[in-house]
Amino acid sequence: MQLGIDIETYSDVDLQKCGVYAYTDSPAFEILLFAYAFDDEDVSIVDVAQGENMPERVMEALTDDSIVKTAFNAAFERTCIAKNYSLTLPPVSWQCTAVQSAMLALPASLEGVGEVLAIRQKKLKEGKDLVRYFSMPCKPTKANGGRTRNMPEDAPEKWELFKSYCIRDVEAEREIRYKLRNYPIPDSEQLLYQMDQEINDRGILVDQVLVDHAVTCDTEYREQVTRRAYELSGLENPNSPAQIKEWLSDKGVEVESLSKKAVAGLIKETDGEVLEMLKLRLLMAKTSVKKYEAIKRSVCLDGRVHGLLQFYGANRTGRWAGRLVQVQNLPQNHLEDLSLARDLVKAGDYETLDLLFDSVPGVLSELIRTAFIPKPGCRFIVADFSAIEARVLAWLSGENWRIQTFIEGGDIYCASASKMFGVPVVKHGENGHLRQKGKISELALGYGGSQGALTAMGAIDMGIPEEELPELVSQWRAANPHITKFWWDVDAASKKAVREKTRVDLGNVAFEYRSGILFITLPSGRKLSYVKPRLETNRFGRSAITYEGVGESKKWMRIETYGAKLTENIVQATARDLLAQAMLRLRAAGYEIVMHVHDEAVVEVPEGTSSVEEVCRIMAEQPAWAKGLPLNADGYECAFYKKD
Repeated sequence: MQLGIDIETYSDVDLQKCGVYAYTDSPAFEILLFAYAFDDEDVSIVDVAQGENMPERVMEALTDDSIVKTAFNAAFERTCIAKNYSLTLPPVSWQCTAVQSAMLALPASLEGVGEVLAIRQKKLKEGKDLVRYFSMPCKPTKANGGRTRNMPEDAPEKWELFKSYCIRDVEAEREIRYKLRNYPIPDSEQLLYQMDQEINDRGILVDQVLVDHAVTCDTEYREQVTRRAYELSGLENPNSPAQIKEWLSDKGVEVESLSKKAVAGLIKETDGEVLEMLKLRLLMAKTSVKKYEAIKRSVCLDGRVHGLLQFYGANRTGRWAGRLVQVQNLPQNHLEDLSLARDLVKAGDYETLDLLFDSVPGVLSELIRTAFIPKPGCRFIVADFSAIEARVLAWLSGENWRIQTFIEGGDIYCASASKMFGVPVVKHGENGHLRQKGKISELALGYGGSQGALTAMGAIDMGIPEEELPELVSQWRAANPHITKFWWDVDAASKKAVREKTRVDLGNVAFEYRSGILFITLPSGRKLSYVKPRLETNRFGRSAITYEGVGESKKWMRIETYGAKLTENIVQATARDLLAQAMLRLRAAGYEIVMHVHDEAVVEVPEGTSSVEEVCRIMAEQPAWAKGLPLNADGYECAFYKKD
């Protein structure tokens, strides 16, 4: 039996900015409407806001694990219902139609999926306006009698439409579920979804003293810097790019851009007042506290931030995406005196911080990671896969010299440079200067990149002459013939599958056209989806695969792809599966995962138990489907989250 659910809620907390956990933590939070349907029954609605009671049948179903609860973005319904009715609702009996849609690379919204699937029961277009009216605080005005919230009695007709909107969402979700019935969430992915929800429910503790002081420190420092810029320039607004450009022009310095890169270049060429003003510009432009502010908004009553991770957030690969604080792109930390800087900020000793460190905004930026801390009596063990994408790419393509390098524990950048240039390359030793070229080639060229990829990766900024870039591309591809061939083999296999509407096997990867979708079956058995693929002539006059998906504009559109790009998807998706399997093993071994970022897992471990070696051993275990793939994990312990 299935129970389809949609709810409408109220809170004075911004859901988009703070997340569902902080949203439900507000004393003002409540469920307004509860629409539901068992299996194919008509949809019923409970007007909770106007005092209607939930049927006993529904309340019993919510805690009955034999009844599957479904919703589009089920994490919202589960969290809200648990809070409103003081229930413990583990995710084991919940299924998310948004996840099911994402696995087919469909849009992330109920409305978007409905449009693509052409369902009959579409969301009411008035829905967003109704949500703003009833589910969010309103501004007090003379016209509304100074109220800060709209109630059902304030607009009875709108309220009835709101109820229809809620009912319609249950109908729409059920129709989507019916249309996708031939593509159920595999048991293996449902298990991962449950683990993901457990991690989000657990959350991670925040050092709120550090966060508060970091925001205050940044404010004071920014005011100080701005004041000095004003004194130096006399400008009305020294933060204004237009005013700064005019001031520089008066000083004989013409600039087109005040980007970080452009200003850094000018600093090398100027002196005196101009030099100081440009340095001040960099300091004023550096945003170091946005993530601290995001943490402050999102922290819950238990002192933890919950809901940092979005399951299947990248639907092209199935990788997790970040939410709220965006932990997937936290600044790196390289300070040798990280603990000292952290202690100074926590103590509010901003003067000493400024005295000891070159850049206060830079320090605050590097300290963001350290805002996440283990609970008392515990420490973090952080473990991540070593060069996981490079290993997977070598394994899939059969580039054996690379596999051997990984097995022997060699430096892949040195090995790559040695292979490219035909000489021994040793880090800080023989021909060590070539390692940098090997490194940037490795980072830029694995998925069909050329000179442009090298430039984007910073090759020219590193001192590599532009005229050398084409040769670097040729040398890397010559050193990796199996990888280069794999791109073309993937291209040919995917085209054949689409053209002949058949299945094509390529090693431990398979390409299959079925029901208007190109499926790529990964070594793990999971499938990547490309909707409505077809062969078209691209701008170069060559045959290329196009498919329908969410493009860079966030709109549903036709997208072109090719062998190297598909290879990137396959490699990143396989790396995701390896991390997912590793986290399941950690979970089974009793470890509590509080966060994971890219190819790294963070576990909260009681003092005196376990070890880095044990966690890394579990991480590096080879799944049965990854025979021959050389895995390795490195790790460290820490009293606050950081990069080792």
